[in-house]
Amino acid sequence: MREKAPHFCLPNQDNEKVCLRDFEGNWVVLYFYPKDNSRSCTLEAIDFTQNIMDFQKLDAVVLGVSPDSVKSHKNFIKKQNLKITLLSDPEHIVMEKYRVWQIKKMYGKEYYGVVRSTFIIDPDGQIAYSWGKVRVKGHVEEVKKKLTELRAT
Repeated sequence: MREKAPHFCLPNQDNEKVCLRDFEGNWVVLYFYPKDNSRSCTLEAIDFTQNIMDFQKLDAVVLGVSPDSVKSHKNFIKKQNLKITLLSDPEHIVMEKYRVWQIKKMYGKEYYGVVRSTFIIDPDGQIAYSWGKVRVKGHVEEVKKKLTELRAT
């Protein structure tokens, strides 16, 4: 049984409110990432951008979420020429709803941070598939493949 995707409204890079309900009837690829302009996050955002036409053909919108500010997202999009929508969640409210704000460890220290994760939300607002602890290389292709499979069922 599929789980209902937690509802949210967050500001995008242009400080416009974007809500999950805005995409009812469409597929949504919702991905969470730790930080604008970091190496892996930049590669992931560029990969989604390079494949945006394929996602559009699959009636899917791509939304990236991080704790970065609206201004940081705007600069990141401009600097990397991104064609995706980035949402700002500095209080981690949506990240906590999706259970991606977790304790992480680095160099023996524990801290809270974003676990890189991706969710495919179906046109009825249900989580159709999810990935946790995503490895960036090849991930966008994997998401496209899974979305194609899900649309066929």
